Amino acid sequence: MSSESTRRHIFISHHHKDDEHVTKLTNLLSRRGDDIRNSSIRAKPSNQQRLDKNQISERTIQRLLRMKISWASTVVVLIGRDTHARPWVNWEIEKANELGKRIVGVYAHGATNADIPPALEKYGASIVGWNTEKIIEAIEGSENTFQNPDGSPREAVNPSMTSNC
Repeated sequence: MSSESTRRHIFISHHHKDDEHVTKLTNLLSRRGDDIRNSSIRAKPSNQQRLDKNQISERTIQRLLRMKISWASTVVVLIGRDTHARPWVNWEIEKANELGKRIVGVYAHGATNADIPPALEKYGASIVGWNTEKIIEAIEGSENTFQNPDGSPREAVNPSMTSNC
């Protein structure tokens, strides 16, 4: 690790079918020399089966997610093809907003603007393409950029959330 390394505590909100993109994202950010600590939940197959069968209470899941989100300084929403339809992703974004966390979106390869979760449109401080520098700027808060998946500029849906007081 270089002397310029920065430790970043993030929570990556995502649809469990996008776990491979979570790994790619943390690897992408780590290649720059940063020490990335991701507190997001990636269920083992046995736990995923219990979740799918509703064998874990909603209250238990919420408590665990709240602890993981509280630990992070930034919540990164990995925007995949089905992310917009995942109720837990929206819950995580809303909880992050309640906790005063910075919320940024990152498009996974193949994602479109239609895949952006409604809560991210409402509370996101930045949404960027798959570009290391833009992702780091969004996480740091040095840039409140809103992009399309190809990296071209787009309008913020809720510009009042991105203003600096």
